[in-house]
Amino acid sequence: MENIKYYTQLKKSNKTLVHLLADESGFSEIPNTWHVVVVDIKNSTKAINEGKHQQVNLTATGAIISVLNTIRKEKKNIEIPYFFGGDGATFIIPTLLLKKVTLVLENYSLHIKRNVNLTLRVGHVSIQDLVDQKANLKIVKHQLTEQLAIPIVLGNGLKKAEEIIKSTFIEIDSDGFKEHLLNLEGMECRWKEINPTQNKKKVICLLLDAVKETDQKDVYRAILTKMDAIFGTFNKRQPIKSNNLKLNFSISKIWKEMKISIANKSFLYLLKNWIATLVGKWYFNMSENGKQYLHQIGQLSHTFMLDGMINTIFTAEQSKINLFVAYLNQLEKENKIIYGIHVTHASIMSCYVLDRKTKHAHFVDGTEGGYTSAAKMFKTKLKGLH
Repeated sequence: MENIKYYTQLKKSNKTLVHLLADESGFSEIPNTWHVVVVDIKNSTKAINEGKHQQVNLTATGAIISVLNTIRKEKKNIEIPYFFGGDGATFIIPTLLLKKVTLVLENYSLHIKRNVNLTLRVGHVSIQDLVDQKANLKIVKHQLTEQLAIPIVLGNGLKKAEEIIKSTFIEIDSDGFKEHLLNLEGMECRWKEINPTQNKKKVICLLLDAVKETDQKDVYRAILTKMDAIFGTFNKRQPIKSNNLKLNFSISKIWKEMKISIANKSFLYLLKNWIATLVGKWYFNMSENGKQYLHQIGQLSHTFMLDGMINTIFTAEQSKINLFVAYLNQLEKENKIIYGIHVTHASIMSCYVLDRKTKHAHFVDGTEGGYTSAAKMFKTKLKGLH
């Protein structure tokens, strides 16, 4: 019988990322009955160039919210590993949930096509298929902050799954949208662009891949050690701090969120949410619960991901960025890594809030396309290698 609580029961590792990567024995094999589900916005770079970066970011967040709400609705008290990628998301789920999750995501892709005219590719590959193709996948649950545990994956399994899904994707007929399958409860995106706390600092979005799969552990460990040395600890370089969060009262921001979070746009919904945002200013500044929630946002923000590649967003001064880029260029010259980087003035955040006290998650990207812009640089370098 399938162990649907495999990931829920994985023991959390409290080691630092650097120590975690020193020893692979803490990583475990994912059951062969589980599946990798990938959602990915087709031509996301083109959409970013057309000024749709907010819609791209919200679409990726909405995919995660759709899946988490589906699991909650099915009354399965389980955790699943998932990864936010700026222009898409990846999930690892048991077979028991596969049919329902893919149904919901395919329906969500029709909603996105209708409302924001983006094509969301949805597909899945079994862990067994990846094993058969010699694609490796090992996982550990890492306590990143006091309140956030994230999956850390070594191996090229997720990358292989994405390649398969992109190459076999067939767009589904857009007439089949079912409103009852759309569940984006908890989607909130009310924050202004988040500037670093110090004026001289910038926001960096970094994508980085080890050229050899067998070198991932050692290469990433060396890079994370270097990042700690140049930029300070993970908490120090976090772009999300409670004192630099400001609510956005713009009607157009709420309208863009509405186009993704609900099936039919309504003036009443718009007005209600605009008023709620105005009240929010008082709630966050004056109430104890509001202040506590603000503090937790930094703790529950997804700003680091290792899914076989490093994806991270952090803040630093230009002189330190230059030092780090020189280090990465040297590693690239030695054919150890390929990287893409996007340096910008601020980060943006979309949120999933079911309960302000306990259940909320925050997905962070950079302005001007963030991860997608870094991926553009990465893909150009990759083409140059082939």
